[in-house]
Amino acid sequence: MTKTKTFAWDAAEKLETEEDMAAYLEAALEEGDAALVAAALGDIARAKGMASVARKTGLGRESLYKALSPEGNPEFATVLRVIRALGLKLSATPFHR
Repeated sequence: MTKTKTFAWDAAEKLETEEDMAAYLEAALEEGDAALVAAALGDIARAKGMASVARKTGLGRESLYKALSPEGNPEFATVLRVIRALGLKLSATPFHR
């Protein structure tokens, strides 16, 4: 029996441009899963530099790590502050079923 070789993969390492980051967040939002959105924001914040994002939001770096983890449950106000600090914005479009 052969073993499958696996490698660690970190989305933050692949998010190089603002367009990458916006597309990544948009994909997470389309899934409709709050935990996935929080985790995506965490990945983007790590790509930008968590200390810098913490400074821009006025929040603690450790609390941001916790809130923006897959297990985190950030308040909507925190989400908005993080999105603004990342240089992104939210927009709404009609949902067609």
